[in-house]
Amino acid sequence: MSQRQVLQVFEQYQKSRTQFVQTIAELATRPQNIETLQNAGKLGLGSPTLMLSQTTALALGRLANYNDDLAEAVVKGDILPQLVYSLTEQNRFYKKAAAFVLRAVAKHSPALAQAVVDCGALDALVISLEEFDPGVKEAAAWALGYIARHNAHLSQAVVDAGAVPLLVLCIQEPEVALKRIAASALSDIAKHSPELAQTVVDTGAIAHLAQMILNPDAKLKRQVFSALSQISKHSVDLAEMVVEAEIFPAVLACLRDPDEYVRKNVTTLMREITKHTPELSLMIVNAGGVAAVIDYLGDSRGNVRLPGIMMLGYVAAHSENLAMAVIVSKGVPQLAICLSEEPEEHIKAATAWAFGQIGRHTPEHARAVSTANVLPKLLALYMDTDSSEDLQVKAKKALKSILQKCTYLPALEPLLYEAPSNILKHVVCQFSKVLPHDSKARRLFVTSGGLKKVQEIKADPGSALQEYINSINNCYPEEIVRYYSPGYSETLLARVEKYQPV
Repeated sequence: MSQRQVLQVFEQYQKSRTQFVQTIAELATRPQNIETLQNAGKLGLGSPTLMLSQTTALALGRLANYNDDLAEAVVKGDILPQLVYSLTEQNRFYKKAAAFVLRAVAKHSPALAQAVVDCGALDALVISLEEFDPGVKEAAAWALGYIARHNAHLSQAVVDAGAVPLLVLCIQEPEVALKRIAASALSDIAKHSPELAQTVVDTGAIAHLAQMILNPDAKLKRQVFSALSQISKHSVDLAEMVVEAEIFPAVLACLRDPDEYVRKNVTTLMREITKHTPELSLMIVNAGGVAAVIDYLGDSRGNVRLPGIMMLGYVAAHSENLAMAVIVSKGVPQLAICLSEEPEEHIKAATAWAFGQIGRHTPEHARAVSTANVLPKLLALYMDTDSSEDLQVKAKKALKSILQKCTYLPALEPLLYEAPSNILKHVVCQFSKVLPHDSKARRLFVTSGGLKKVQEIKADPGSALQEYINSINNCYPEEIVRYYSPGYSETLLARVEKYQPV
């Protein structure tokens, strides 16, 4: 056999191997093929000869991306150390593919992300953030974000590797895709603890993120607002630093953004800021934030409403004046619409909680809530056996806090007929407070059937409920109370029968 024929055999082998890998990479782009490829089990994931091309890395990345079983196979095949080595040695195309595999493995679970860390990937990925090619930086930032997102321990490992200052440099690069991924990675690092968020802040991230809030790219804005939210949520100091970047009132324009996730993330940012102090809430109220969020709730449906509902609750919780700002901005009718429209119980629970925060301050606040016909709805949610425990608890708590301040009797009266005894005592208590001082209300209470209903309530002797009933009865002449008491008509008839005309 000639030398040429011998070389031809090797060439043929190389071509076949390349074709095999290219075919696998192509097949792996379609989810319906993954299971067949997995079941074939002949991919040679542990073969050192396999890790020779960028196409192979791409194929492995696509497979590992599909599910955690395949990602574990990549880990068990001792492929990760080869990938990490290639990140420092190979060309830019290979580096992108290698970072993609690391990301695809790390995304599934903390254990798989830890396996990526354990093979020394962090240092190689951080070095890749300094590459000239933006595609390599983007792939590395993406992998780092997927490692950091799982928990504080992994996030701290990313920080300790020196990633944060380089990620902040990446958000200053001209490429929008790189900005997006770097902002997302910073968000994933900051979300776990005040200390990690502080690390992000200390590198000057807030100022650079704040410059991008009006960028025309919707996906970038999503990540920017997410990162600012994750920083703001941890403490008053961090929230104040975000506010001091002078993002208000400019961000309010983004509540009208065509992208619903931009709108949701802006509202989440406002929620995370307002929850901390009355001063931060007042700043957002003065910037027009409450009115803008109420409009946002009117234009939105479903889960994206949740941060807006909670933001209004947090603002109202701080003080009478802030709660009144929510009322004046027509927040109560809009929240009532949310309570009626939204089928999801966690949204109903948040809305009930928000009503409690608005109505618990003064009789004026409680009246604003009760005139929107909210009390019967809250009662129905509390009494509905199909309601979740969380919804029942929040509806009951909101009802009690509103009832304890409510002196608007027309809104309370329907509850006399529906409420169970633990709620009824709060309703009757309010009547016992108002009726002694309001003659018009006393007359209406009789003509509407309220007094008759009170006489029908069975209260334990000496209980608080019985005392409230006695207080109400003391507002009327004895014969009126007797007249409306159960069985009085029979007593009258008995007297008629016994009566002997002269």
